Amino acid sequence: MGRSRTRLSRVEEGAAVAAARQGDEQAFSALTEECRRELHLHCYRMLGSFDDAEDLVQETFLRAWRKREGFRGQSTFRAWLYRIATNACLDHLDRHPRMPAPAAAPGEVPWLQPYPDAGLEPAAPSDGEPHAVAVATETIELAYLAAIQHLPPRQRAVLILRDVLGWTANETAATLDGTVASVNSALQRARGTLKECLPDRRLEWRPTEDTSREERAVLRRYMDATRRGDMTALTALLREDARFTMPPTLTRYEGRDAIIAGWRPALVGPDAYTDVRHVVTSVNRTPAVATYSRDGAAGPYTPLGLHVLRVRGPWIVEITAFAADVFPAAGLPATL
Repeated sequence: MGRSRTRLSRVEEGAAVAAARQGDEQAFSALTEECRRELHLHCYRMLGSFDDAEDLVQETFLRAWRKREGFRGQSTFRAWLYRIATNACLDHLDRHPRMPAPAAAPGEVPWLQPYPDAGLEPAAPSDGEPHAVAVATETIELAYLAAIQHLPPRQRAVLILRDVLGWTANETAATLDGTVASVNSALQRARGTLKECLPDRRLEWRPTEDTSREERAVLRRYMDATRRGDMTALTALLREDARFTMPPTLTRYEGRDAIIAGWRPALVGPDAYTDVRHVVTSVNRTPAVATYSRDGAAGPYTPLGLHVLRVRGPWIVEITAFAADVFPAAGLPATL
């Protein structure tokens, strides 16, 4: 993804809009590129896929270019782009319908992909700006992303526009060519479904002052234990009710004992990974560990997988594991 530019002033935006409507590609690019990252994040929430979101941002810009003469200034250019992006996502979901299993965990939403925190920072405005909520921690976590995939696409769009972006019912209705009554009804149903799908311990996820310090300590212990294949140390790190999932497969281990049994062949015995290195990163505002391995004593370490850890206090309470194909989007090196 390209980097967002410094936001245009109202005067600059007005001049750029006028020029873009006349076919000035440079002016159009200036208007669209400053919104690229936040639109990518919006499409990501709608679709749950980092890669699909990239495609839909491109589709949004193509549609906006074709429709540029129809922009009359009734809203900001940014809001107009959001309207186009939302409807492009709805069209995509209409062509490619998909729904997770009931009460699915992140790993049971096969198309769910992580979103690197490095991509969130340039999209994050100052707290005083009206769209600062677009990168709020609670609405970018994997569990939240998995939960909203249970919603019918239109309800999902209403929920994101109203509760994530903070749009009014009137603005949302205009975006979706609906009525205020239909938007309010969809929002009520969406909130009810979301409450059922989010984990029971959701309120425990809010960060505390010591969270970062605790997380760093747990990460160090986790990496050390996996390098040594120390199943006793790993067992001590996992809370009794911990959960492990691995999209796009439907692999799911519920509880500490099941996780340890599932991991044992990869960490202990003839088929274990004996030479590994780790890179600490962060995706979806959550700490993650990228693992690299190699065979023999020479050659580079190659990607093995990315574990996204939910840490609470001294324990790991949830792990979502992704295959190595997510490394490029996460900005991780191809080899070590």
